[in-house]
Amino acid sequence: MPYADGWAAMHLEMPRRVPRTEYSAESHWPLVTAVTGVGVDEHSPPELRGEASRAFRKAWQYDFAWGTLIGRGEFAGLCTDMGHAEYAAGGVDRRDTIHCPFSDPEEVLRFDPWDAYGEKDKAELTRRFETSYRSRQSALPDEVVTTGIYTTLISGLINIFSWDMLLLAAGVDLQRFGELANRYASWIQQYFDALAAADVPVVMVHDDMVWTSGPFIHPDWYRAYVFPNFRRCLAPLVASGKKIAFTSDGNYTEFIDDLVACGVSGFVLEPTTDMAYIAERYGDSHFFIGNADTRILLSGSKAAIRAEVERCMAIGKDKPGFFLAVGNHIPANTPVEACLYYNEVYEELSVR
Repeated sequence: MPYADGWAAMHLEMPRRVPRTEYSAESHWPLVTAVTGVGVDEHSPPELRGEASRAFRKAWQYDFAWGTLIGRGEFAGLCTDMGHAEYAAGGVDRRDTIHCPFSDPEEVLRFDPWDAYGEKDKAELTRRFETSYRSRQSALPDEVVTTGIYTTLISGLINIFSWDMLLLAAGVDLQRFGELANRYASWIQQYFDALAAADVPVVMVHDDMVWTSGPFIHPDWYRAYVFPNFRRCLAPLVASGKKIAFTSDGNYTEFIDDLVACGVSGFVLEPTTDMAYIAERYGDSHFFIGNADTRILLSGSKAAIRAEVERCMAIGKDKPGFFLAVGNHIPANTPVEACLYYNEVYEELSVR
């Protein structure tokens, strides 16, 4: 049963069925309509869309709900707007507003988030985390929910400076760029300390620290400036006994061992990260969520879809903390029949 299965898997108590989650499938409106019978699209009233999404999540037995609270909104308007490409049905999420408040790499390298954003009220942050968690728990009672931090380190720098300015600054002076990462980490530590104090059992720590091809700076730099800061940020969460889920887009296989050493409890991963490596080394001590390839659902045959679900199950089914999910998302242009067949195969193979 959902929630019980998700909670058991997250605590490495192998449930009888492989739990699952998905991302964006609940807003793939033709799929939602096909599964629930509720006629809904991107123009439907928000209340109807919410009702239909919840019915879909229940029908597909989501066991886990990905979520964070802290993002670019914490940067008080002093951050980059990179716009947004068309993703959702009808292109309703497209945004062409693009603005960067930084004009040269030297501005980036001198930047101090303490001066820009200031000190935060720990009690108020803790209250926000608890309110976020309780709200999501109330809305999705059948699922293990999280609150957490999206802009942990690299994602914070991306949101503040944009990729272009970030890469220029790193190219100009990698050591000073590392010192900037240290300053940012010391500032975001406030949020981790407050999250540790919150009455929240499962948290999400997100950081898009790599590309599809892997690290975008030499791994030595990550081990000098990223993971020492991760360890400091996560230390209070570890001490508080929370389950810590880590998410990054792209291929972070090279850094799985580093993340384990930082104290994460589990991994959310796209198809480019090697799930077999996680299962082999940490499958009995960590949960992991992934990593069926969304491109196969988009353009693959039924045989290819079945083979992809079988691949994931072969890796994870005998591990207590495995959740199946399509990574990165199931977008609105994925054929409905492919989605339905994917779910059919999952249900067929999910029972242990």
